[in-house]
Amino acid sequence: MSAEAANPGAHSRRRGRPRIDLRRLGRAALLGPAARDRLPDAIGHVADAHRAHHPDADLATLHQAYVLAESSHRGQFRKSGEPYITHPLAVTLILAELGAETTTLTASLLHDTVEDTEVTLNQVTAQFGDEVAYLVDGVTKLEKVDYGAAAEPETFRKMLVATGNDVRVMSIKLADRLHNMRTLGVMRPEKQARIARVTSDVLIPLAERLGVQALKTELEDLVFAILRPEEYERTRVLIAENASAGAALDTMAEGFRTVLREAGIAAEVLIRPRHFVSVHRISLKRGELRGTDFGRLLVLVGEDADCYGVLGELHTCFTPVISEFKDFIAAPKFNLYQSLHTAVAGPGGAVAEVLIRTHQMHKVAEAGVIALGNPYTPVESVEPADGERADPTRPGWLSRLLEWQESTPDSDAFWTSLRADLAQDREITVFRADGGTLGLPAGASCVDAAYAQYGERAHACIGARVNGRLATLSTVLVDGDTVQLLLAHDNPEARRDARRDADRDTFRDTGRAQGAPAAQDVQDAVSGPSPDWLDHARTPGARIAITAWLEAHPEGAAAPAAMPRGPAPVAQDAESPATAAGAVADLPDATVRLAGCCTPVPPDAVTGFAVRGGVVTVHREQCPAVSRMKSLAREPIPVHWDDTAGCRVTLVAESFGRPHLLADLTEAIATEGAAIVSATVEPPSEQRVRHTYTLQLPDAAKLPALMRAMRDVPGVYDVSRNQRRAATG
Repeated sequence: MSAEAANPGAHSRRRGRPRIDLRRLGRAALLGPAARDRLPDAIGHVADAHRAHHPDADLATLHQAYVLAESSHRGQFRKSGEPYITHPLAVTLILAELGAETTTLTASLLHDTVEDTEVTLNQVTAQFGDEVAYLVDGVTKLEKVDYGAAAEPETFRKMLVATGNDVRVMSIKLADRLHNMRTLGVMRPEKQARIARVTSDVLIPLAERLGVQALKTELEDLVFAILRPEEYERTRVLIAENASAGAALDTMAEGFRTVLREAGIAAEVLIRPRHFVSVHRISLKRGELRGTDFGRLLVLVGEDADCYGVLGELHTCFTPVISEFKDFIAAPKFNLYQSLHTAVAGPGGAVAEVLIRTHQMHKVAEAGVIALGNPYTPVESVEPADGERADPTRPGWLSRLLEWQESTPDSDAFWTSLRADLAQDREITVFRADGGTLGLPAGASCVDAAYAQYGERAHACIGARVNGRLATLSTVLVDGDTVQLLLAHDNPEARRDARRDADRDTFRDTGRAQGAPAAQDVQDAVSGPSPDWLDHARTPGARIAITAWLEAHPEGAAAPAAMPRGPAPVAQDAESPATAAGAVADLPDATVRLAGCCTPVPPDAVTGFAVRGGVVTVHREQCPAVSRMKSLAREPIPVHWDDTAGCRVTLVAESFGRPHLLADLTEAIATEGAAIVSATVEPPSEQRVRHTYTLQLPDAAKLPALMRAMRDVPGVYDVSRNQRRAATG
């Protein structure tokens, strides 16, 4: 259904998309359908635009759809006085110019018939098939959405459910809204403002998510004119006063053509003037604008490889602004967008922004999902490598959106999350450990990455590795990071290998640098996520999943950290003579003691040094203390192990805090046959807990197996021999 009337603020700068002459089409519509052997004059524009993208398209279906639409709407008029048929014609022309396939255009012509005329959905099904009827039904349901403030949450939620199975429904809705915005002038100012606000808050971000930049930019300008008329007028005057500013871009474009022609690269160099909102934004950012700020240079080539060839030539022959370079070909945006972005300075110092893409990339950049043609026919050239669009009718973000609404019974909470997600104006791309990518909003944390990759399985996440280094789940990710999420129920062998590679001290420093919160960050798979995760979740998907789990498990949400807040000695530690640990020093009557800094055990290569009181301290030969002793000219004393197999060793276990961790660790130690001489659990620091155990082993050969068993306890990310710095004298 249309938001009727004529548009007073028609854009003088809209480019590339001719407007329908509504009065001429109105007269053609009133004359009725043409002869059977040719298309009606009123639909000729649509046919020409459609054939430009699909030369072999069968126009018979469009003819039938127009005849039905014209006859059913005959006698109906818009508030501006034009015959009502001009509205579906205008919507269909918008889609045809963007390259929509015949089925979408057919549904677009009929999109108001079921709601506003006597035509039934069964009639549409019988004449045009189930697919067209499905699209018409979806748009009809959208038309019933009341965008009033009180009704928005629930009705928009129903809209998503109605349209989520096929994004072509949303494409028709966006084109419908664009034409309504173009013809909004006869409505009351307050109604214009209300429609413009909903367009700004919801439909423009949806156009961005669908990649339909051609619709998004014009909608932005129309909303800008209604909601911010003074700034719009200033921008219009600024553009008018700089009408000759394009000369600077013309000069650089000609230079580009010369360079690329000499390099043998077939390329088309175009000037793309900025639209009103873009000029307004860049004027706020840069202040006084120069001629090259009013547009960008677009270079179109035939093959992907040529894009990089063009980039190399331009960066060689012009001065590049390196900070402006972005490669969206290697890492496409979530909405299918691919292009190389750069900026170069010309001979006079003028800096021009440059977009480099293939013709197919340009088509997709302008039309997004509409450029896919028939969504049930795979289009490999526009599918991101990570499979974000395995189903071309369901972009990955839309599938997640539908999952959110299923998981959120509260419509207001869903609406709030949705608007927050749509308001994100910048996205980062992070790489998964398997080479795939995740698109996340700027400022997203490892919590967001976990739920984006694993969904509800992320409840069992116990930590992450960012760029190869262990990090807390609160760590904020930046564009280009590589993130590996660690789940409690992952394969134990894989977890053990990952933990064995970890650098404990590096991890501790990384965690502090990120400013992790003082509360517990992660729990094990049994207890699920912590309420504190909500402080670090930026995406609606993560927040909704965490909230749902916490509401379903109130006892888990209220569970304490279960780690002692102060040292918890299990038994008093008594320093043992070296003979009790099997070390013998080649110094008569000496008391031998194992060094606490490296805790040597058989069969480690060891050496000793005499300290006060006639005691020989035994160190592993690779211990840093050995080098320090030798630098002080301390004479090493030979030490060997006797035949006793048993040994005493001090181990340090680093873990994420969770309930029952202490019990699980002591059980693992006991299972391996080791006796706990003493144990200390330090207060939790940045969601991590440090356990120090002095253990008596019956056989030193069992030490590696004991350390592996401790590492396999969920939540433990590292177990090592004690490396406490020892005194030198």
